[in-house]
Amino acid sequence: MNMDGLSEVLSAVRLSGAVFFDVVAKSPWVAEKPPSAQSVRDVVPGAQHAMEYHVVTSGSCWISLVGDHASDPIRLLEGDIVVMPHGDPHVVSSGPGMRTGPGVAVYPESDQDDAPPFVLKSSGNGTNGTRLICGFFTCDARPFNPLLDSLPRMMRFGREETGSDGLLDQFIRFAVTEMGNKGPGSQTVLNRLSELMFVEVIRLHMNRLGDGNTGWLAGLRDPLVGRSLMLLHRRPAHAWTLEELASEAATSRSALADRFTHLVGCPPIQYLTQWRMQLAARRLADQGTKIAVIAHEVGYESEAAFSRAFKRFVGRSPSQWRAGSI
Repeated sequence: MNMDGLSEVLSAVRLSGAVFFDVVAKSPWVAEKPPSAQSVRDVVPGAQHAMEYHVVTSGSCWISLVGDHASDPIRLLEGDIVVMPHGDPHVVSSGPGMRTGPGVAVYPESDQDDAPPFVLKSSGNGTNGTRLICGFFTCDARPFNPLLDSLPRMMRFGREETGSDGLLDQFIRFAVTEMGNKGPGSQTVLNRLSELMFVEVIRLHMNRLGDGNTGWLAGLRDPLVGRSLMLLHRRPAHAWTLEELASEAATSRSALADRFTHLVGCPPIQYLTQWRMQLAARRLADQGTKIAVIAHEVGYESEAAFSRAFKRFVGRSPSQWRAGSI
């Protein structure tokens, strides 16, 4: 049941994956990536938010965040995947501590007149070679994405944790095979595989969470809060009260309010309002659907009441949001 909540959020925030680069590098090499908000304009135009990822398919390399959330270098081995959920600038290199100038030029134009993933080669004079699959997961960050806020700055998973025959490793092997074939529909297959990799990364991250963790994902795996989230997600248009939600979750009002607020960061009914706004924002992208219809779909009796709530939360009226999504 809890994983249904994850699926609903991924659908509502329009998760999409894309594989753009097959990188072959021989030491010494270094690439400094700007914030994905800059580079995504060139590779995924129109995306609200981008999470960059790298998969090591052979060899090894080092990665570290730079800027406001700088981190110590982490070594990546064959079979590892690393994701930067918040699009932080970072450095990938053949050795720890290497730096170069950031910029979108780190993605040079391919000299191949075909579709992505583009093959990029960096030739040093060393003997150690590394091969990477690099791409982006894109999603809506506005007006409400509870998943993003619950993710760390960087997530790394490898075979020592997932096993050589785990789902993540299988997805990586499939992606490597598909990149070698480049048959009809390969890019679509690779994009779907990358989305599956992201879902598996989130699952693995959830397994890492301990009893002391808070956030939306921690709430999702909590028996009481997870059931409450499931009820709100399944019936977002219902006129929920705290009393009814607590009754459905088989607990008291105070116990639900305290537990939900502690884990998720806001009371249940406030969360429902935020979730309704995300659902409405997605529907507003459909220019053919009347705002009054959307208002009813997300639980408002009138277009006026919905418009007031939407503007109060988002800062723009539904019609202004719709105009900006064209």
